[in-house]
Amino acid sequence: MITIEVKDASGSLIAAAVHPIEALLCADRVYQPGDQIIISGAKHLSVQMDQAMPSGEIFLPKEKMTWNVPAGEHRLAYAPGIFEAKRHVISARALSKDEIAARRNLACNPADLRGDTDFYPHCTANVETRNEACFCARNVIDGLRFNTFHGEWPYQSWGIGAREDAWCRLDFGRDVQVDEMALTLRADFPHDAYWTKGHVRFSDGTDKEFSLQKTGERQFISLGRRIVRWMQLERLIKSDDPSAFPSLTA
Repeated sequence: MITIEVKDASGSLIAAAVHPIEALLCADRVYQPGDQIIISGAKHLSVQMDQAMPSGEIFLPKEKMTWNVPAGEHRLAYAPGIFEAKRHVISARALSKDEIAARRNLACNPADLRGDTDFYPHCTANVETRNEACFCARNVIDGLRFNTFHGEWPYQSWGIGAREDAWCRLDFGRDVQVDEMALTLRADFPHDAYWTKGHVRFSDGTDKEFSLQKTGERQFISLGRRIVRWMQLERLIKSDDPSAFPSLTA
């Protein structure tokens, strides 16, 4: 059974929904700090955490996820007012065997959160510009590719604070087969610079160098067929643009 629960900071149940395949919950509440959404019942789910967020596929190793409703500064990476409404729609659907086996984008998780999570894919980095939500690593996999501006939704990105040793890791939570990578650079030129090349390191111990162009379009990089648990962008080389701010949107 697929279960969705909304609980407050004390653990008291606010709303719940249960269904064999797809749970649909309408929660009437203005979210408060400490509120959580708990979803359980399967390892592979398609979830939508709020009506103003895209849906996405997640993997739950223990068939359960705890989602801390973003509060305070964390909300700046989401649509204005998204968690301030009096009503919220949440859904969770078990994926079919065919969906799980299909070739698809495994690096899209609008529900990803900063910090430790118990669901995947999950994105982390060694630096996030000024530790601000609009420049955190989870923005790389949130499903939005608006990249002609910066610093506010929907132009959130991964910012590196001009660090030359910046890295960003995508963790799938289990072994998956990958054959291609798509990167969308932030293209708020001339405010932004860009990376001319970089490396992607894999959990299997292998490594691949790649080149990038100065463009706001998606850039596709063939990876061959690899079985990996995580992959990490690193050794990113900035262009000679005067700007010190290369950044990754997706």
